[in-house]
Amino acid sequence: MIENDFCKQDWRSRGKIEIVQYIFMKWTLCFLVGIIVSLLGFFNNLAVENIAGVKFVITSNMMLARRFWVAFAVFSVYNFVLTLIASTVTAYIAPAAAGSGIPEVKAYLNGVDAPGIFTLRTFVVKIVGSISAVSGSLLVGKAGPMVHTGACVAALLGQGGSKRYGLTWRWLRFFKNDRDRRDLVTCGSAAGITAAFRAPVGGVLFSLEEMASWWRSALLWRSFFTAAVVAIVLRGLIDVCLSGKCGLFGKGGLIMYDVASEEITYHLSDVLPVLLLGVIGGILGSVYNFLIDKVLRVYNLIHAKGPGYAILLACLISIFTSSLLFGLPWLATCRRCPADAAEACPTIGRSGNYKKFQCPPGYYNDLASLIFNTNDDAIRNLFSHYTDSEFHRSSVFIFFITCFFLSVFSYGIVVPAGLFVPVIVTGASYGRFVGMLVGSHSNLNQGLFAVLGSASLLGGSMRMTVSLCVILLELTNNLLLLPLIMLVLLISKTVADAFNGNIYDLIMKLKGFPYLEAHAEPYMRQLTVVDVVTGPLQFFHGIEKVKNIVHILQTTRHNGFPVIDEPPLSETPVLFGLILRAHIILLLKKKAFSPNPALIPANVSKQFSSADFGKKGLGNEDKIENIALTEEEMEMLIDLHPYTNASPYTVVETMSLAKALILFRQVGLRHMLVIPKISGRSPVVGILTRHDFMPEHILDLYPALVGSKWKRLRFRIPRLLKLF
Repeated sequence: MIENDFCKQDWRSRGKIEIVQYIFMKWTLCFLVGIIVSLLGFFNNLAVENIAGVKFVITSNMMLARRFWVAFAVFSVYNFVLTLIASTVTAYIAPAAAGSGIPEVKAYLNGVDAPGIFTLRTFVVKIVGSISAVSGSLLVGKAGPMVHTGACVAALLGQGGSKRYGLTWRWLRFFKNDRDRRDLVTCGSAAGITAAFRAPVGGVLFSLEEMASWWRSALLWRSFFTAAVVAIVLRGLIDVCLSGKCGLFGKGGLIMYDVASEEITYHLSDVLPVLLLGVIGGILGSVYNFLIDKVLRVYNLIHAKGPGYAILLACLISIFTSSLLFGLPWLATCRRCPADAAEACPTIGRSGNYKKFQCPPGYYNDLASLIFNTNDDAIRNLFSHYTDSEFHRSSVFIFFITCFFLSVFSYGIVVPAGLFVPVIVTGASYGRFVGMLVGSHSNLNQGLFAVLGSASLLGGSMRMTVSLCVILLELTNNLLLLPLIMLVLLISKTVADAFNGNIYDLIMKLKGFPYLEAHAEPYMRQLTVVDVVTGPLQFFHGIEKVKNIVHILQTTRHNGFPVIDEPPLSETPVLFGLILRAHIILLLKKKAFSPNPALIPANVSKQFSSADFGKKGLGNEDKIENIALTEEEMEMLIDLHPYTNASPYTVVETMSLAKALILFRQVGLRHMLVIPKISGRSPVVGILTRHDFMPEHILDLYPALVGSKWKRLRFRIPRLLKLF
């Protein structure tokens, strides 16, 4: 938030009505975000269930007619076309819509403005691409894209719409600073998780634990309000679908795996297999993150060759996935339908626990019930209770291996793709497999082992605890699982942390986002702020020539510049404040200069208001190359004093880098001025930005710290694996 003369005057002149209007708009926008995101979440699930449902119904009918090759052709072509649509619109219209979107939103909430992540174009492509990719049987989720979609809704409302496409609303332009817009985007991310899983409390905790870098009690209230709006609207819409008015979405379709039973009893002897699940989940989660990191590096090289190569890669993954999903069930033997089956056996059509596939009447294919299905239905089948004899061990193991590697290779292609659902289904399959191995030695049924397996792999991959625990409890509708889920998450996270970071941090690092962690690296305590300040300091005088300003803006990429007063404006050189590049370009654009310094305040100050210095919409910044100035104008002068933030954050050059990092992150700064400890020197030693706190930058300046003992303890991956 820039505190120049115009903004200060705006704050002083605000009356009670304007303050009430400002607070009212905060809550109104949260309400609008909740309404819009809930409708989008419902529409996404409605579209996926019906598009994928039609595919499975047609394919099942072909299988019943024993036209297996035709069924495979229809299944593969259907998936290929949907993947082609998703990859084409993403690659050519909005590349920022590719992937989960959670790393981009998380980076934005940390203060990183990645280009194109919240545009209207990205918003539309995220919805269309996610529906197409999930319906096309790619092993990707829709929770991550829903978080990104919710954040896009919040960002567009917060900046008053999309100026590029003429969709702007003046009455929405209330949030002129980073903090208000970040708060609204945080509410949007909470709404996204709520819409994906129907987990309002889990959505709020997710935005608190994983997304937001700055949290306040007021933000908690608004996030909870937004999530509550989403939950209420979804509940009403699902009631409509339960009456059969939503086609193949008749069961409600939203992810809600009800494993509630009359009573769950477990004893001390059941803790040992649960501990084993946690350890295995931690190891598998770290391996999963390691493999995704390596695969993404390879995919980045392919994507760099052009959109055509990226689309070709996505289509090849689609063909490979379709071949596996249709071919693997042939490896399983047909099983006789149980006499006491709770539903029709075999199942003919879209969903169910007893897929007929190629089996004769009275038999079902247990592997097809898992693999030849939507991800949501596969998870429902794995989580189902009283089905301990339904699946064979080999079928569950094959399904686990398939999901594990397909989810690794499917993430990173140029389509909107989430990680939540693939990790849940993979964890559920290995959890169910462990439950089969334990058998009668435990009081827990295999469905509960599947739930705990999902929790362990989520904890091992995403490294969250509180939010994942609550999300799983809201998904399964069983509070009695709370102690076991807590135990599994704690163990899996602890084990996985010994090997590598969480999946979203790894992706942010690959994308080059300068994300500031909440903690300082141990070696930062050995350094002072002046040790990492690099490059010559670029600054402006209080009254500066236009020619000098243009030259500095054209030859540097800095976004903030100190303003220093020197004689005759002051007895000695003194720091006046900090001015932003965007504000200087605004002054040049509106020609706020004069040949006579004494005439500057009277002539040009009335051209501006506080709104001119507010936060612009993402991607709307002017560039110095677009400013046309004559030779005469280049010799004129600008008085920068009224437009300068006269109270910037400063630190003494002897402050430790670790302490400066904590201050920089907690306050949410973009620039921090370093001033000398003693007088008689230049009033500013340098400027710290988030780049100066990045470990890569620091270790590049001081290579000796790479092998020092002042680093976090973490097991090294064997050197053999580093060759891949």
